[in-house]
Amino acid sequence: MRELLEPYRAGRLELANRVAMAPMTRGRADDATGVPSPYAATYYRQRAGAGLLITEGVYVNALAKGGPGIPGLVTDAQTRGWREVTDAVHAGGGTIFAQLWHVGRMTHPLTLPDGELPVAPSAVAIEGSRIFTRDGLLDHVTPRELTAREIDATIRDFASAARRAIEAGFDGVEIHGANGYLVQQFIADNTNLRTDGYGGSVTGRLRFATEIVEAVAAEVGADRVGLRISPDNAENQLAETDARTTYRTLVDALEPLGLAYLHVLENGAYGAIADLRTRWSGTLVANTNGPVPSSPAAGARLVRDGHADVIALGRLFMTNPDLPARLAAGIPLAGPPTENLYGGGAEGYIDYPPATDGPGVAATPAAQVVPAAA
Repeated sequence: MRELLEPYRAGRLELANRVAMAPMTRGRADDATGVPSPYAATYYRQRAGAGLLITEGVYVNALAKGGPGIPGLVTDAQTRGWREVTDAVHAGGGTIFAQLWHVGRMTHPLTLPDGELPVAPSAVAIEGSRIFTRDGLLDHVTPRELTAREIDATIRDFASAARRAIEAGFDGVEIHGANGYLVQQFIADNTNLRTDGYGGSVTGRLRFATEIVEAVAAEVGADRVGLRISPDNAENQLAETDARTTYRTLVDALEPLGLAYLHVLENGAYGAIADLRTRWSGTLVANTNGPVPSSPAAGARLVRDGHADVIALGRLFMTNPDLPARLAAGIPLAGPPTENLYGGGAEGYIDYPPATDGPGVAATPAAQVVPAAA
């Protein structure tokens, strides 16, 4: 496990260890204003021992919001709310990036202003599943296709949100290009049926992603920008028929920009982490979510084998706020949470104690011991 506990330095990144907290939706922002929860500063400060904190997804415009309780980086009030978070994390010695998010078709008119339809590269609906709204689970609706002018405006919105993130004190931003949301909807061939310059070929389907990265890098500096991708990820009914070629092409296009990092979520048959590592000379953050979820031991192996520089862990950080310290001391880890993941207040959010607080850690029913030899 020692590989994860070593400091990491590259460009602007000066990380106390190689453990990142992966972005995780918690749904606790004020739903009317998109201002982060008053508990958010405490939540992130408790986890400032991570080498890198990546926030929950933050919407970049009104149509980007995916559901109740999602925070934004669009208004002055939202920016001020995030400043409280970044100040708290920096006071704890941490580094924090904001994840910039547009969900595309993965939302509902009840979530959007004036009951607007969700937007997407093409009018392709998700079939046979439901989406969470303020009125509970409802059927997905067919999104409307973005116009070329709207695509341009959306790219500018990502850049504007990035500028606000830096004003709010974030050390950088991560563009969410994974998990079946808008950026990946443009990349996937079953959700992008366009015949204009934003579709029709691998290069065309990648254009939206590359233009967002370039615009955000121009706005705040490439060394403050990360990109998260999840090649060959069928989540949210996406299909990428040649993920290897597609993502090699994307990485080759972005490699010269000098980004802060590439965040690769591996969740498919394509061994994206090892394959793309050979084409990416910068920092690579790795997160595996299939067939076996990320674990500290698996992450340590990726670092040891040279496939990754930093490992992103998700739900373990919810119940183990001082996760790196526990790994260093060989303290038993509480298992992932089973309730209070989304929405609500302090319960299940900031009430998990650090191991140094004594009782509560080993007593957690799902506790597991980290192997000392890992």
